Amino acid sequence: MSEEDGAPGDDEGIRAGVEESTGDPRVVLAMNAVLSAWFAWVVVWGLDFLGFITLTLQNVATLALILFALTYVAVLR
Repeated sequence: MSEEDGAPGDDEGIRAGVEESTGDPRVVLAMNAVLSAWFAWVVVWGLDFLGFITLTLQNVATLALILFALTYVAVLR
């Protein structure tokens, strides 16, 4: 294989591929929502286990919305 065929001698690498990607932003938003909800559930469960707050859907949803907003703003910055 030669360098023209995309052999390991490529100078562009994965960074160029990621920077040139025109992926669907809805996928990123969906992943952000799912991961924020999962992380919020883990945090609220842990705080409930320690006796700080109660594990309720309202507490999980509130923290998930906060996490979603923070990561959305951080990515856009």
